[in-house]
Amino acid sequence: MATSVAVLGTGIMGAPMARNLARAGFEVRVWNRTLDKARPLAEDGVRVTDSPAEAAGDAEFVLTMLADGATTAQVMDQAAAGPDAVWLQMGAIGSEWTRRLASTTDLVFVDAPVAGSDVPARDGTLVILASGPDEVRDRVAPVFDVLGRKTLWLGPAGAGTALKLAINNWAIVQIEGIAECLALTSALGVDPAHLLDALADLPLGSPYAVAKGRAMLAGKLDPGFPLRLAVKDAGLVLEAAIDTRVDVPLIEALLPKWREVVREGYGDEDLAAAVRRYDLTAP
Repeated sequence: MATSVAVLGTGIMGAPMARNLARAGFEVRVWNRTLDKARPLAEDGVRVTDSPAEAAGDAEFVLTMLADGATTAQVMDQAAAGPDAVWLQMGAIGSEWTRRLASTTDLVFVDAPVAGSDVPARDGTLVILASGPDEVRDRVAPVFDVLGRKTLWLGPAGAGTALKLAINNWAIVQIEGIAECLALTSALGVDPAHLLDALADLPLGSPYAVAKGRAMLAGKLDPGFPLRLAVKDAGLVLEAAIDTRVDVPLIEALLPKWREVVREGYGDEDLAAAVRRYDLTAP
């Protein structure tokens, strides 16, 4: 019989992950709070269920890709997974919730958030930031090998989330930095596209920042990763920094400004929508 995987949460990331697992021959059952978002997965041989319990059932692996820790805890309480299941917690829920879930579950708990957004999720080229018991690595490898191009094993559960926070911090400050630089270039009377052309040929211009800058100028803000979730992640970074007494002035300064953009109605656009605070047509 095929290895069974329950995927709880089929949003921008969970849906393509479930699809790739089904195409690779796993028996995949999914649940999503908004059922209509999950239904198209049936075309790829995925079984769409009405409840977390129906999805988890006797699944060998339960993969959670949900928005936050509180939701993840609530859904897993409803899932009532079997005692032999391995819980692959792959959402970005922060250090505090990761510690809480790892310490209260009776399941084998693998903390494995991912680096990458919608395109790598569709292509199966995510980087898996895995942490958990050494003895489970071989067992979970076939699942991770389908979802990502590389799995980094980082130590006990919690290390994956820790590295995810640092990576998110880097991504967020790059978005803010390129938005500010585009606005400054425009205000100084230069076409901001020239900034991106220059950065693309310089060592200090990261491909990520340049690509997001081009999306900002083109107004292509379809959500590879929604701004509202980036704001949530920035909040998790700040919480972790406060907890560990690390000064993160960039995140601390941008977070209230990004929250204002979300309140203005742009939270479901890509995190590059942070640029909406600026007028790029200034003389």
